[in-house]
Formats: sequence, structure tokens, C-alpha cells
Amino acid sequence: MDAAALRAEFPVFERYAYLNAGTCGPLPRAAAAAVGGVLALAAEQGRADAYFEAMLDQRTRLREGYAGLLGAASDDVALTTCTSEGIVRVLGALQLEPGDEVLTSDEEHPGLQGPLAAARDQRGIVVRVVPFAQIAEAVEPQTKLIACSHVSWVNGRMIGDLRALADVPVLLDGAQGAGAVPTDVTALGCAFYAGSGQKWLCGPVGSGMLWISPRWSERLPAPGPTYLNLDVPRDGLAAAPRADAGRHDASAQSAETTAAALAALDVLGGAGGAQWPGVHERAAALAAQLADALAERGREVAPRDRTTLVSWQDADPPATQALLAQDGVIIRDLPGTGLLRASVGAWNDDSDIDRLLTALP
Repeated sequence: MDAAALRAEFPVFERYAYLNAGTCGPLPRAAAAAVGGVLALAAEQGRADAYFEAMLDQRTRLREGYAGLLGAASDDVALTTCTSEGIVRVLGALQLEPGDEVLTSDEEHPGLQGPLAAARDQRGIVVRVVPFAQIAEAVEPQTKLIACSHVSWVNGRMIGDLRALADVPVLLDGAQGAGAVPTDVTALGCAFYAGSGQKWLCGPVGSGMLWISPRWSERLPAPGPTYLNLDVPRDGLAAAPRADAGRHDASAQSAETTAAALAALDVLGGAGGAQWPGVHERAAALAAQLADALAERGREVAPRDRTTLVSWQDADPPATQALLAQDGVIIRDLPGTGLLRASVGAWNDDSDIDRLLTALP
């Protein structure tokens, strides 16, 4: 992988040390151009057959790209608008009943907590919270679902081995996993994997994916299939949902969004996705470098694994974040935790890390 060439694809680095992909990744020039191209053609030619045919082709290629990244078959991947939409679709389709327990951790993002709380309040399920590192051994006979992060958004720790829990389905929030670390959904042992397109895949807001294990496909009905989710839409009320994961696709996703997401994937993965191993390794190495440098300077770095997130204690995270932003260093304050978080990608380099360390008060 040519690290300098990859970095040059992102205009933001001409001004900023951007270390915030855990919120939204830097947008590559090619993705912005793809949006402009779709809009220009739509304005000139209208949005008729050619527009929709191009959109459907791009959706097929985007689904294949996401599937390759997850080590999955494309038929098992749905196109969503974000991680949380995938989570909502799974929770809505599972036949959870009053008293059924969902096990989750104490390090979950509101994007998972919100849907869990709604299911608790509306359907009478029980949500039990345990420490992130102990979730595998906390399963009880009443546990019907485990819902937790692949990579903790708080500190970058990774979930332990869940493959022994074959009798209990696992829904993984992959917002900080997909694109950030090597991901093999089969090896993870999960039943469902929801991920984001706008974070580590550097796509537009409004892109994401949901992988559904073939073992669970028939047990996860589409709660509200619309036009693109139907096998033969013209069959009207007799139309059946698609047999593959496409029945869980977002009801609407613009051609502009799809084109930009696909362009970003091409920038990161290169031809045939061959660049991904280098992308993952470089990001992990740079993040470890930052964590070590912070610790050497007396900062209390949160326990982490070999991922792309680095969090550390700060006396006043919002004030420090604002101060760094004035110096052109973009990181994240994690409200209520006392932590600042840097998200380190393969597009970063030593200058970004040095700039952060120099600007820290």
C-alpha cells in the first residue's frame, strides 16, 4: 500500500490533522466527485431508466464490496443507512417476547442503547448490562440475544470469542469494526453484524450494511418490505419479499449516496480489495504509536486492544477538544466518560500524531 498516495486522496489533510473517523471518516475526493457526477447527469438527462439502472448496478457492486470486507456472501448482506438501522431491523424482526432477556455491555453506544431501551419499554423484554470484558461468561438460560459492540467505541477494546455461544444469537454493533480492523463475520461467531459506511469506510452519511447469517435468514422476516425489497414488485399485494438479505435493504438510498460509498471503497481497498490488509495494519500500528506516545507523556490511556481507537483521561475533555480544534487537530470528546478519543486511520501519518501531541495542553 502506498500510504502517501492514499493520504493524498483526502483533501481534509491539506489543513487538518483529522483523527475522528470513529464519528465520520475523511471524505475522499473521488467520493465527492462521484456525487457531483450523478447529480450532473440527473440534472441534464432526468432521472428515468438510465438513472435507475445505474443505481441498481452500483447497489449490486456496493453490496459485493461490503460482503468482501466482511468475509461474507453478497446475498447475506443488506444495504442500510447506518449501523443503528441494522440494529433496529434485527430487534424488530426477532420474535422477542415479554420477559426475554437481551444481554448487553456497559460500553455501548446510544445507537444500540436506544433501540434496546425501546424494545424493553414497548415489548417488555429485559435488558441486562454487564462489563464489556465479561459478556461471554454472563449468559444465562433466560438470555435470548447478546447485543454488543465488536469494538468498543469508548476505548477500542475488542469483544472476546463468542463462538462457544452457538445457542444464543449475537448481534454485533460493528460501527468501529467494519473497515477499521480485519473482520470475518463467520469467525466472530455472530448471527448479525451491523456496520457503518460513513466511519472507517469513508463513505457518505446514510450508508451502511447488515450481515445476516444464513442460519438466521429464514427466521428474520422483513418487517416492512417496500419496492426494492420485493422479489416482483408488480405483483402488488401478492408480491413476496426477496429471498436474500436484500429484503432488509433500506427503503430508499439515493444513487448519489451509493456512488459515493462505492467510490470510497475503491479508494481504500484498491483493485479487488487487495489493499485492505495494508490499510488495517497501518492504522493499527499508528494507533499503537499514538497510545505509547501519550503514555510516555504521562497521559492515562484507557485499556485498549490492537484497534484504531485511542482514548485517554483529560481534566476537561470538551475544553481540550475545542482547544485542539483551534489548532487544526480534530478528535472526539466522549461525553460523560472523562475521555478524549483519537481515531487513527491508514490515511494518517506521523505529522498528525506529532501535531496532536504538540497541541495537547
